[in-house]
Amino acid sequence: MGNFKTPDIAIIAGASLGLGAVLLSFLGNPVNSGICISCFMENLAGALQLQDDLRMSYLRPELVGFLLGSFFMAKKSRRFLVTGGSSPLIRFFLGFFIIVGCAVFIGCPIKLIQRLACGDLTAVAALFGLLFGVWLGAKYIRAGVVLDREKSMPTINGYIFPTIGVLLLLFIFLRPSFINQGQTGPAAQHAPVLISLAISLVVGALAQRSGLCITGGLRNFFLFRETTLLYGVLTFFISALLLSLLTGQFNLGINGQPASHMGHGWTFLAMTLVGLASVLIDGCPFRQLIKAGQGDVDAGITCFGMLTGAAIVITWLLRSTSAGPSFNGKIAVLTGLIFCFIVILTYRKVAKR
Repeated sequence: MGNFKTPDIAIIAGASLGLGAVLLSFLGNPVNSGICISCFMENLAGALQLQDDLRMSYLRPELVGFLLGSFFMAKKSRRFLVTGGSSPLIRFFLGFFIIVGCAVFIGCPIKLIQRLACGDLTAVAALFGLLFGVWLGAKYIRAGVVLDREKSMPTINGYIFPTIGVLLLLFIFLRPSFINQGQTGPAAQHAPVLISLAISLVVGALAQRSGLCITGGLRNFFLFRETTLLYGVLTFFISALLLSLLTGQFNLGINGQPASHMGHGWTFLAMTLVGLASVLIDGCPFRQLIKAGQGDVDAGITCFGMLTGAAIVITWLLRSTSAGPSFNGKIAVLTGLIFCFIVILTYRKVAKR
């Protein structure tokens, strides 16, 4: 839930996210994909040689910026709290399946909104799927389905992920030989490193302070009709829409949209998986990264699950292309939904005792 009673900081954070996403696309990041946590995780997996598709191998500075921006803001505002121990293996696999859902849609919830803001109507099915998944998750929360309660942990645990962020930052600038860098495809499409890093640091810091989360804003509205984070999500869309119009990136239509496909039914199911799993772990992929930066060890484990998922969706072809989702991707989405409902049924029984 939001950290503040007024929507002001959430609106500022949403505007920074929307403007930053469209600006990064304008400056070189893939079209309609200025910020996409699942795509960036796939790029990171390739850069670390966890998957072998060079076209998807680039160490994205945005991931580092979000993580360290969150860390610095949490430390400055004394909100760096080290907690963990809440169903770690379940969170790992939910993070894994979130990336599966994103790969079948071709984008995370942030990219979903940017695609809509740039006129991509193929993302409408994804929006309905995300809304349905979050609604389902909110319904089960009302029924008492929550993962185990976290607890305070030794401070050293909270510094592991920020330290990884610093290490990745060094890799960006030192360029060691074991870091892969693709020269074609999405890997070759990137904004200048320093600009990417600066934008993501600001967005990460504001997201930490506001608690901004795409699925969190929807969940809070479904549960309590609380709109603080929802204002941030709507501002994200409006600011991205305005800047896409100003920069000539708006292209309204359904055919020929970049990084899209026409398998709308599978898009709906994939984003239902993303929405439902995100509610169960209390945050979308972007929010997990922000929480990892502020000392949440469980979110860090989820991020490791997302990185594992990012490597496997490429290696095992659990994703979509412009021709539509692969057979393996369809099976993986259904498996993820089954896993979510097994978790829900298990914890619902616990809640009834």
